[in-house]
Amino acid sequence: MTLVKVLCIGGSDTSGGAGIQADLKAVNACGAWGMSVITAVTAQNTKGVQGVFAVSAEFVGKQIDAIMSDIGADAVKTGMLLNADIVAMVADKIKQYGMEKLIVDPVIVAKGGRYLLQTKARQTLVKKLLPLALLVTPNIPEAEILAVMEIKTIAAMKKAAKVIQDCGAKNVLIKGGHLPLKKEAIDILYDGREFYEFYAPRINTPHTHGTGCTYASAIAARLARGEEIAEAVFAAKELVTAAIKNSVQLGTGHGSVNILGDLIKSKR
Repeated sequence: MTLVKVLCIGGSDTSGGAGIQADLKAVNACGAWGMSVITAVTAQNTKGVQGVFAVSAEFVGKQIDAIMSDIGADAVKTGMLLNADIVAMVADKIKQYGMEKLIVDPVIVAKGGRYLLQTKARQTLVKKLLPLALLVTPNIPEAEILAVMEIKTIAAMKKAAKVIQDCGAKNVLIKGGHLPLKKEAIDILYDGREFYEFYAPRINTPHTHGTGCTYASAIAARLARGEEIAEAVFAAKELVTAAIKNSVQLGTGHGSVNILGDLIKSKR
C-alpha cells in the first residue's frame, strides 16, 4: 500500500493546540503521514500569543527542498506564513515542484486578536499564493479581509467566496463559525460554478483553539488520498465537529480541539 504524505507549512504553537502541532495530529488521524516546514516559532498559551519569531525565508525554502527532493508530498497545506518574503518563497517552491494539491489556510489573526500575517504579506498571498491554491479556507474575519467586505449573512458568505475565487483559487471554503447563528455552524464551499453548504450543530464551548488548522489539514489529508473536494470537506467537517465536542480545557484561557478523542484523557 502506498504511503499518503502531506506537507504542512506553518508556525509552531507552544501550547500544542494549533499550528503545526494541530496539523500533524489531524493528518495522522486521517491515515496520512504528516511532514512539517516551520515558518515561525511562537510563544503562546491559552491566553494568547506573547511573541513570534520568524524563520528566514531562505531557511523555509531549504526545509521545503529537503522534503520535496527526497520524500515528496501528495498534498500541501499552508498555515501561518507571517511575512511577504516567506509567502513569496512558499509560492516559488510550490511552482518549482509542481505541487497541485495546495490547501491555503490564510491565518491572518490569532484568537486573541494579534495579527499573524503582515499587511504586505496579505497582498503577496493574494497575488502569488492564492492563484496556486486548489482550495483556500478562510474563516469569516479572514474572508472579510480578503474580500474587503462585511460578512453577516450566508448570502454575504457566498458573495465573498466569489470575490476570493476571482483572485485565482480554484475552490473557496468560507467557515461560518463566526456567524451569529445559535444552533448551527454553516460553511460554504464554492467551486467556481456551484455552492455547497455544510451544516453541523453548534457546540457551546470556549475551547476551540486549533479548529481552523485541524479542519484544513484534515481536508488536505483526504485530498491527498484522492477524494473529491466536496467529499473531503464533508468528512473533515464531521471530524472537526467531533474534535470540538471532545475539546480539552488547558490552562485558564481557550482550550483546544481534540481530534484524537478518547486517546487524550484527563487525569482522574
